[in-house]
Amino acid sequence: MSKLTLHVETDPMTFKQPLRIAGHIFTGIPAVRVRLEGGGIVGRGEASGVYYTGDTLDHMLSVLEDYRAFIEDGPDRESLRHIMPAGGARNAIDAALWERESLGQGIPVWKLAGLSPPVPLVTTFTLSADPPAQMLRQLESYAGARAIKLKLDGDFEADRERIRLVRQHRPGIWFMVDANQGYRVESLDALLPTLVEAEVSLLEQPVPRGGEAGLEYIRSPVPIAADESLLGLEDMAGLVGRFQVANIKLDKCGGLTEALAMQALARKVGLGVMVGNMAGSSLAAAPAFLLGQRCDFVDLDGPAFIATDMPDPVSYRDGRIHCPPTLWGMPNLA
Repeated sequence: MSKLTLHVETDPMTFKQPLRIAGHIFTGIPAVRVRLEGGGIVGRGEASGVYYTGDTLDHMLSVLEDYRAFIEDGPDRESLRHIMPAGGARNAIDAALWERESLGQGIPVWKLAGLSPPVPLVTTFTLSADPPAQMLRQLESYAGARAIKLKLDGDFEADRERIRLVRQHRPGIWFMVDANQGYRVESLDALLPTLVEAEVSLLEQPVPRGGEAGLEYIRSPVPIAADESLLGLEDMAGLVGRFQVANIKLDKCGGLTEALAMQALARKVGLGVMVGNMAGSSLAAAPAFLLGQRCDFVDLDGPAFIATDMPDPVSYRDGRIHCPPTLWGMPNLA
């Protein structure tokens, strides 16, 4: 362990346009950005927290100050997992430690993590739960998309219309919907025929966290992904028999280190794996992009939503997210 200096700053992370989901309208999601300096090496990380757990910007800043002495003592990533609580603050520090290790050893992060050289990934592009005309305008802007994710708002008739319109206007595209806890188990049977008719491939988090047990009695022809029901490793066992896919987000679980362990456990218990993000700049997307190399589904369009990104950002071409090797960690330019 070597002594480090922690620098913390914030970014309002304003969106280009509001994002509407069940129960919320976001005009942006503030982020915390950290730098860990020591020995001539700087590691960086970014996090936006988890709005439904109370992991707000103020909370992340408070956690970073509470653990400042521990962080500046230079812990390794496993010590970080066991000492700091899961959430955005730990995610940002975990990313900074990965980058420091990568730069210090002269090895790209993907190689440190035991991954194959990363490749561009097909990602979903998100449609807000807006009125139909506005939603269709946004859909038109995704001309190159290969996969679409539609946010639902829990209004059954409005959601059915949105679903049908997306499939009507993009007949061949891979299509999923995200209910963000907006439905109850007893109302799912009415929604499922519309999903089948529209050839929806994945239904994300239809019921509130805490109501997962009711899914044991649902025979959905559409696979169901857990998002809010899955925060960290401790939630994984409870998904079996209720969900078919685990959506892993670094801000929820507290960083790439735990996320990789979650991915391995999901495979072991027979679940598909998805990587997602709610918001964030390209710096936040870079560690998730590496996790995405081992996932079945990728939802990493967050940087496309923000008004101002960082230099050398991720890019979106041919429906894929491309992450430049110089963005985060030791670049592998061979």
